[in-house]
Amino acid sequence: MIDRDLEARRLPPLPGAGEMARQWPRLRAEWIRLLAREEYGFSPPPPAWVRAETKAEEPRAWAGKAVHRTVSLGFPTPKGDFSFPVDYVLPITDKRTPLIVYLSFEKYPVGRYGPIEEIVDHGYAMAVFCYNDVTADLDDGFSSGLAGRYDRTGDDGTSWGKISMWAWAASRVLDHALTLDGVDGKRVFCVGHSRLGKTSLWCGVQDERFAAAVSNDSGCSGAAITRDKQGETVKDIVTRFPHWFCGNYRRYAGREHEMPFDQHMLLAAMAPRPLYVASADEDTWCDPYSEFLSCLEAGKAWRALGAKGLVHGGRMIRPGEFLHEGDIGYHLRSGTHFLSRYDWQMFLRFMDGHLGRQRLASPDIAG
Repeated sequence: MIDRDLEARRLPPLPGAGEMARQWPRLRAEWIRLLAREEYGFSPPPPAWVRAETKAEEPRAWAGKAVHRTVSLGFPTPKGDFSFPVDYVLPITDKRTPLIVYLSFEKYPVGRYGPIEEIVDHGYAMAVFCYNDVTADLDDGFSSGLAGRYDRTGDDGTSWGKISMWAWAASRVLDHALTLDGVDGKRVFCVGHSRLGKTSLWCGVQDERFAAAVSNDSGCSGAAITRDKQGETVKDIVTRFPHWFCGNYRRYAGREHEMPFDQHMLLAAMAPRPLYVASADEDTWCDPYSEFLSCLEAGKAWRALGAKGLVHGGRMIRPGEFLHEGDIGYHLRSGTHFLSRYDWQMFLRFMDGHLGRQRLASPDIAG
Protein backbone atom coordinates (compact mmCIF):
# COMPACT_ATOMS: atom_id res chain seq x y z
CA MET A 1 0.00 0.00 0.00
CA ILE A 2 2.67 2.50 1.05
CA ASP A 3 4.94 1.61 -1.86
CA ARG A 4 2.04 1.97 -4.29
CA ASP A 5 1.14 5.34 -2.84
CA LEU A 6 4.72 6.56 -3.28
CA GLU A 7 4.87 5.27 -6.84
CA ALA A 8 1.57 6.99 -7.69
CA ARG A 9 2.96 10.38 -6.68
CA ARG A 10 5.62 10.18 -9.41
CA LEU A 11 8.35 11.82 -7.35
CA PRO A 12 11.64 12.90 -8.89
CA PRO A 13 13.62 9.73 -8.18
CA LEU A 14 16.63 9.60 -5.94
CA PRO A 15 19.66 7.90 -7.51
CA GLY A 16 20.39 4.28 -6.73
CA ALA A 17 22.24 3.40 -3.55
CA GLY A 18 25.56 2.82 -5.29
CA GLU A 19 25.53 6.14 -7.10
CA MET A 20 24.45 8.00 -3.98
CA ALA A 21 27.29 6.47 -1.97
CA ARG A 22 29.86 7.34 -4.66
CA GLN A 23 28.57 10.81 -5.51
CA TRP A 24 27.10 11.94 -2.20
CA PRO A 25 28.79 15.35 -1.73
CA ARG A 26 27.98 16.33 -5.33
CA LEU A 27 24.38 15.09 -5.19
CA ARG A 28 23.70 16.75 -1.87
CA ALA A 29 25.11 20.06 -3.12
CA GLU A 30 22.98 19.81 -6.28
CA TRP A 31 19.79 19.25 -4.26
CA ILE A 32 20.56 22.22 -2.02
CA ARG A 33 21.20 24.48 -5.03
CA LEU A 34 17.99 23.27 -6.67
CA LEU A 35 15.92 23.94 -3.55
CA ALA A 36 17.52 27.35 -3.12
CA ARG A 37 16.94 28.34 -6.74
CA GLU A 38 13.35 27.12 -6.98
CA GLU A 39 11.90 27.33 -3.46
CA TYR A 40 13.72 29.08 -0.62
CA GLY A 41 16.18 31.44 -2.32
CA PHE A 42 19.94 31.73 -2.05
CA SER A 43 21.38 32.96 1.24
CA PRO A 44 24.44 35.23 1.49
CA PRO A 45 27.69 33.93 2.93
CA PRO A 46 28.26 34.13 6.70
CA PRO A 47 29.30 37.52 8.08
CA ALA A 48 32.91 38.31 8.91
CA TRP A 49 32.16 38.26 12.63
CA VAL A 50 29.40 37.65 15.16
CA ARG A 51 29.47 39.33 18.58
CA ALA A 52 27.20 39.12 21.59
CA GLU A 53 26.51 41.82 24.15
CA THR A 54 24.94 40.61 27.38
CA LYS A 55 21.80 42.60 28.21
CA ALA A 56 20.55 40.68 31.23
CA GLU A 57 21.49 37.62 33.23
CA GLU A 58 19.78 35.62 35.96
CA PRO A 59 22.39 33.28 37.47
CA ARG A 60 19.90 30.94 39.19
CA ALA A 61 16.86 30.77 36.91
CA TRP A 62 14.34 27.99 36.32
CA ALA A 63 14.19 26.77 39.93
CA GLY A 64 17.89 27.53 40.33
CA LYS A 65 18.88 24.96 37.71
CA ALA A 66 20.17 27.19 34.92
CA VAL A 67 21.71 30.50 33.97
CA HIS A 68 19.28 32.56 31.88
CA ARG A 69 21.17 35.07 29.76
CA THR A 70 19.77 37.51 27.21
CA VAL A 71 22.22 38.80 24.63
CA SER A 72 22.11 41.09 21.63
CA LEU A 73 23.70 39.17 18.77
CA GLY A 74 25.26 41.46 16.17
CA PHE A 75 27.11 41.16 12.87
CA PRO A 76 27.90 43.26 9.78
CA THR A 77 25.64 43.41 6.73
CA PRO A 78 25.97 45.30 3.42
CA LYS A 79 23.89 48.14 4.93
CA GLY A 80 25.42 48.36 8.37
CA ASP A 81 25.53 46.27 11.52
CA PHE A 82 22.41 44.35 12.52
CA SER A 83 21.50 42.70 15.81
CA PHE A 84 18.69 40.68 17.36
CA PRO A 85 18.07 39.29 20.87
CA VAL A 86 18.81 35.69 21.83
CA ASP A 87 17.95 33.99 25.11
CA TYR A 88 20.28 31.30 26.46
CA VAL A 89 19.20 28.82 29.10
CA LEU A 90 22.37 27.07 30.28
CA PRO A 91 22.14 24.25 32.85
CA ILE A 92 24.33 24.69 35.91
CA THR A 93 26.58 21.66 35.63
CA ASP A 94 30.21 20.77 35.14
CA LYS A 95 29.25 18.63 32.12
CA ARG A 96 29.36 19.77 28.51
CA THR A 97 25.72 19.87 27.50
CA PRO A 98 24.02 19.40 24.13
CA LEU A 99 22.30 22.53 22.83
CA ILE A 100 18.91 23.10 21.23
CA VAL A 101 18.71 26.11 18.91
CA TYR A 102 14.99 26.83 19.03
CA LEU A 103 13.29 29.07 16.48
CA SER A 104 10.42 30.60 18.41
CA PHE A 105 7.23 32.47 17.64
CA GLU A 106 7.49 34.39 20.90
CA LYS A 107 10.04 36.64 22.54
CA TYR A 108 10.05 34.98 25.95
CA PRO A 109 12.21 31.87 25.80
CA VAL A 110 9.66 29.36 24.50
CA GLY A 111 6.33 30.72 25.72
CA ARG A 112 3.42 28.34 25.46
CA TYR A 113 5.38 25.99 23.21
CA GLY A 114 8.06 24.71 25.54
CA PRO A 115 8.54 23.05 28.95
CA ILE A 116 11.85 24.76 29.73
CA GLU A 117 12.43 23.31 33.18
CA GLU A 118 11.87 19.79 31.90
CA ILE A 119 14.30 20.40 29.04
CA VAL A 120 16.92 21.68 31.50
CA ASP A 121 16.31 18.70 33.79
CA HIS A 122 16.96 16.46 30.85
CA GLY A 123 20.44 17.95 30.45
CA TYR A 124 19.94 20.21 27.44
CA ALA A 125 20.92 23.85 27.02
CA MET A 126 18.80 26.13 24.85
CA ALA A 127 19.40 29.10 22.58
CA VAL A 128 16.09 30.73 21.68
CA PHE A 129 15.23 33.60 19.36
CA CYS A 130 11.98 35.05 18.07
CA TYR A 131 11.80 34.95 14.30
CA ASN A 132 10.06 38.35 14.09
CA ASP A 133 13.12 39.93 15.72
CA VAL A 134 15.10 38.89 12.64
CA THR A 135 12.59 40.04 10.03
CA ALA A 136 8.85 40.49 10.34
CA ASP A 137 6.61 37.68 9.16
CA LEU A 138 4.87 40.05 6.75
CA ASP A 139 4.72 40.57 3.00
CA ASP A 140 6.41 43.95 3.46
CA GLY A 141 8.57 44.09 0.36
CA PHE A 142 11.47 42.62 2.32
CA SER A 143 11.96 45.91 4.12
CA SER A 144 11.99 44.91 7.80
CA GLY A 145 14.92 43.88 9.93
CA LEU A 146 17.54 41.70 8.30
CA ALA A 147 15.60 41.65 5.02
CA GLY A 148 16.14 45.38 4.56
CA ARG A 149 19.92 45.09 5.00
CA TYR A 150 20.48 43.22 1.73
CA ASP A 151 19.91 44.60 -1.77
CA ARG A 152 17.33 42.82 -3.94
CA THR A 153 17.81 44.97 -7.03
CA GLY A 154 17.58 42.84 -10.14
CA ASP A 155 16.07 39.86 -8.31
CA ASP A 156 15.85 37.07 -10.88
CA GLY A 157 13.50 35.01 -8.73
CA THR A 158 16.21 33.41 -6.62
CA SER A 159 16.75 36.04 -3.89
CA TRP A 160 16.25 34.65 -0.43
CA GLY A 161 12.82 34.47 1.12
CA LYS A 162 12.18 34.87 4.81
CA ILE A 163 12.45 31.16 5.60
CA SER A 164 16.03 31.41 4.37
CA MET A 165 16.57 34.54 6.45
CA TRP A 166 15.32 32.91 9.65
CA ALA A 167 17.44 29.84 8.92
CA TRP A 168 20.50 32.01 8.28
CA ALA A 169 19.91 33.77 11.59
CA ALA A 170 19.82 30.39 13.38
CA SER A 171 23.29 29.70 11.99
CA ARG A 172 24.47 33.01 13.43
CA VAL A 173 23.15 31.89 16.81
CA LEU A 174 25.19 28.74 16.39
CA ASP A 175 28.28 30.82 15.52
CA HIS A 176 28.10 32.40 18.95
CA ALA A 177 26.88 29.36 20.86
CA LEU A 178 29.96 27.42 19.82
CA THR A 179 32.10 29.92 21.74
CA LEU A 180 30.29 29.28 25.05
CA ASP A 181 31.95 27.23 27.75
CA GLY A 182 29.96 24.13 28.59
CA VAL A 183 28.21 23.76 25.23
CA ASP A 184 29.02 20.53 23.41
CA GLY A 185 29.48 21.77 19.85
CA LYS A 186 29.16 18.27 18.44
CA ARG A 187 25.64 17.84 19.85
CA VAL A 188 23.70 20.88 18.65
CA PHE A 189 20.37 20.56 16.91
CA CYS A 190 17.70 22.96 15.68
CA VAL A 191 13.98 22.77 16.41
CA GLY A 192 11.03 24.55 14.83
CA HIS A 193 7.25 24.26 14.60
CA SER A 194 4.99 24.97 11.61
CA ARG A 195 6.63 27.59 9.34
CA LEU A 196 9.61 27.44 11.67
CA GLY A 197 9.65 23.66 11.22
CA LYS A 198 10.24 24.35 7.54
CA THR A 199 12.95 26.77 8.61
CA SER A 200 14.59 24.23 10.93
CA LEU A 201 14.83 21.74 8.07
CA TRP A 202 16.35 24.27 5.68
CA CYS A 203 18.75 25.44 8.38
CA GLY A 204 19.92 21.94 9.28
CA VAL A 205 20.31 20.91 5.67
CA GLN A 206 22.50 23.88 4.76
CA ASP A 207 24.60 24.08 7.93
CA GLU A 208 26.31 20.77 8.63
CA ARG A 209 27.50 21.99 12.02
CA PHE A 210 24.02 21.10 13.27
CA ALA A 211 24.20 17.48 14.39
CA ALA A 212 20.46 17.00 13.79
CA ALA A 213 17.28 18.85 12.86
CA VAL A 214 13.71 18.63 14.17
CA SER A 215 10.58 19.63 12.28
CA ASN A 216 7.19 19.72 14.00
CA ASP A 217 4.02 19.97 11.87
CA SER A 218 5.91 21.65 9.00
CA GLY A 219 3.62 20.36 6.25
CA CYS A 220 3.55 22.04 2.84
CA SER A 221 6.97 23.19 1.64
CA GLY A 222 8.45 21.59 4.74
CA ALA A 223 8.57 17.87 5.45
CA ALA A 224 5.49 16.82 3.45
CA ILE A 225 5.63 15.55 -0.12
CA THR A 226 4.03 18.22 -2.30
CA ARG A 227 2.67 16.08 -5.13
CA ASP A 228 -0.93 14.97 -4.41
CA LYS A 229 -0.69 16.38 -0.90
CA GLN A 230 -3.92 16.87 1.03
CA GLY A 231 -4.68 20.16 2.76
CA GLU A 232 -2.40 23.10 1.99
CA THR A 233 -0.96 23.33 -1.54
CA VAL A 234 1.73 25.42 -3.19
CA LYS A 235 -0.97 27.73 -4.54
CA ASP A 236 -2.36 28.21 -1.04
CA ILE A 237 0.98 28.93 0.56
CA VAL A 238 2.45 31.30 -2.05
CA THR A 239 -0.82 33.24 -2.15
CA ARG A 240 -0.94 33.77 1.61
CA PHE A 241 2.79 33.83 2.40
CA PRO A 242 4.77 34.75 -0.73
CA HIS A 243 7.48 36.34 1.41
CA TRP A 244 8.53 32.99 2.83
CA PHE A 245 9.99 31.87 -0.50
CA CYS A 246 11.93 33.04 -3.52
CA GLY A 247 9.97 34.36 -6.49
CA ASN A 248 10.55 31.24 -8.56
CA TYR A 249 8.43 29.12 -6.25
CA ARG A 250 5.24 30.87 -7.36
CA ARG A 251 5.61 29.27 -10.78
CA TYR A 252 4.59 25.93 -9.29
CA ALA A 253 1.21 27.06 -7.94
CA GLY A 254 -1.19 24.41 -9.26
CA ARG A 255 1.71 22.78 -11.11
CA GLU A 256 3.28 20.62 -8.42
CA HIS A 257 3.88 17.71 -10.77
CA GLU A 258 6.10 19.94 -12.91
CA MET A 259 8.49 20.68 -10.07
CA PRO A 260 11.99 19.27 -10.67
CA PHE A 261 12.13 18.52 -6.94
CA ASP A 262 9.96 17.54 -4.01
CA GLN A 263 10.37 17.70 -0.25
CA HIS A 264 11.83 14.22 0.11
CA MET A 265 14.95 15.70 -1.48
CA LEU A 266 15.11 18.33 1.27
CA LEU A 267 14.93 15.62 3.93
CA ALA A 268 17.43 13.41 2.08
CA ALA A 269 19.98 16.23 2.07
CA MET A 270 20.20 15.88 5.90
CA ALA A 271 21.68 12.39 5.58
CA PRO A 272 23.43 10.79 7.33
CA ARG A 273 22.79 13.08 10.33
CA PRO A 274 19.75 12.35 12.51
CA LEU A 275 16.46 13.90 11.42
CA TYR A 276 13.18 14.09 13.31
CA VAL A 277 9.75 14.78 11.83
CA ALA A 278 6.60 15.01 13.96
CA SER A 279 2.95 15.16 12.90
CA ALA A 280 -0.48 15.50 14.55
CA ASP A 281 -3.40 13.37 13.42
CA GLU A 282 -5.92 16.23 13.23
CA ASP A 283 -3.51 18.51 11.39
CA THR A 284 -4.95 17.74 7.96
CA TRP A 285 -3.69 21.05 6.54
CA CYS A 286 -0.14 19.72 7.03
CA ASP A 287 -1.11 16.17 5.95
CA PRO A 288 0.68 13.72 8.27
CA TYR A 289 0.61 10.94 5.69
CA SER A 290 2.55 13.04 3.19
CA GLU A 291 5.10 13.83 5.90
CA PHE A 292 5.42 10.13 6.71
CA LEU A 293 5.84 9.18 3.03
CA SER A 294 8.48 11.86 2.61
CA CYS A 295 10.49 10.41 5.50
CA LEU A 296 10.12 6.95 4.02
CA GLU A 297 11.38 7.97 0.58
CA ALA A 298 14.18 10.15 1.94
CA GLY A 299 15.42 7.19 3.98
CA LYS A 300 17.04 5.79 0.84
CA ALA A 301 19.82 8.36 1.29
CA TRP A 302 20.60 7.18 4.83
CA ARG A 303 20.68 3.54 3.75
CA ALA A 304 22.96 4.37 0.82
CA LEU A 305 25.39 5.95 3.27
CA GLY A 306 25.39 2.96 5.61
CA ALA A 307 22.94 4.40 8.14
CA LYS A 308 19.31 3.63 8.89
CA GLY A 309 16.46 5.60 7.38
CA LEU A 310 12.92 5.41 8.72
CA VAL A 311 12.52 2.01 10.37
CA HIS A 312 8.83 1.21 10.19
CA GLY A 313 6.41 -1.69 10.15
CA GLY A 314 5.11 -1.33 6.61
CA ARG A 315 2.16 0.88 7.50
CA MET A 316 1.31 4.41 8.52
CA ILE A 317 1.55 4.55 12.29
CA ARG A 318 -1.38 5.37 14.57
CA PRO A 319 -1.65 8.34 16.96
CA GLY A 320 0.51 7.73 20.00
CA GLU A 321 2.99 5.53 18.13
CA PHE A 322 6.54 6.56 17.33
CA LEU A 323 9.46 5.33 15.24
CA HIS A 324 12.84 5.91 16.88
CA GLU A 325 15.00 3.00 15.78
CA GLY A 326 16.32 4.56 12.58
CA ASP A 327 18.25 7.76 11.97
CA ILE A 328 14.99 9.34 10.83
CA GLY A 329 12.65 9.61 13.78
CA TYR A 330 8.92 10.13 13.44
CA HIS A 331 5.86 10.26 15.64
CA LEU A 332 2.17 10.89 15.14
CA ARG A 333 0.52 12.69 18.04
CA SER A 334 -3.19 12.91 18.73
CA GLY A 335 -4.56 16.42 18.42
CA THR A 336 -4.17 19.57 16.40
CA HIS A 337 -1.48 21.84 14.96
CA PHE A 338 0.62 22.58 18.05
CA LEU A 339 4.05 22.04 19.59
CA SER A 340 3.15 20.11 22.71
CA ARG A 341 4.96 18.88 25.79
CA TYR A 342 4.63 15.37 24.38
CA ASP A 343 6.37 16.46 21.17
CA TRP A 344 9.30 17.83 23.15
CA GLN A 345 9.50 14.62 25.15
CA MET A 346 9.70 12.60 21.95
CA PHE A 347 12.40 14.87 20.50
CA LEU A 348 14.51 14.50 23.64
CA ARG A 349 14.00 10.76 23.78
CA PHE A 350 15.15 10.40 20.16
CA MET A 351 18.16 12.70 20.61
CA ASP A 352 19.16 10.86 23.78
CA GLY A 353 19.54 7.74 21.69
CA HIS A 354 21.23 9.37 18.71
CA LEU A 355 23.34 12.16 20.21
CA GLY A 356 23.79 10.77 23.73
CA ARG A 357 22.35 12.13 26.95
CA GLN A 358 23.57 13.50 30.24
CA ARG A 359 20.60 13.96 32.53
CA LEU A 360 20.65 16.40 35.38
CA ALA A 361 17.50 14.92 36.93
CA SER A 362 14.88 12.30 36.18
CA PRO A 363 11.89 13.99 34.52
CA ASP A 364 8.72 12.18 33.54
CA ILE A 365 9.59 11.29 29.97
CA ALA A 366 6.84 9.75 27.87
CA GLY A 367 7.19 6.12 26.94
